[in-house]
Amino acid sequence: MALDQAKKAEIIAKYARGENDTGSTEVQVALLTERIKYLTEHLKINKKDHSSRLGLLKLVGQRRRLMRYLKNTDFARWNTIKDALGIRN
Repeated sequence: MALDQAKKAEIIAKYARGENDTGSTEVQVALLTERIKYLTEHLKINKKDHSSRLGLLKLVGQRRRLMRYLKNTDFARWNTIKDALGIRN
C-alpha cells in the first residue's frame, strides 16, 4: 500500500530543503523509510507474502543507493538524515 497524501505531505514538509522541494535525496530517503516500515510490519503478520518481501528488498536497495550517493556528496546531510530516521550504516 502506498502512503496516503496527508502522511506523504507531512514527511515532505519535514525533510524538504526548500519550499517546493519534493525530490531531494533526503525527502526520497524519508519516503522510502516510511514504506519500508509499513512493509516490515505487513510481513510480520503475513509471513508467506513473498511478492511483498521482494518489493521490500528492492526498496531497501534503492534507499541504500540514495544514502551512498548522499554520503559521497555531502557527509553532513547524510549524517543528519541517518540520525533523524534511525538508519544504520
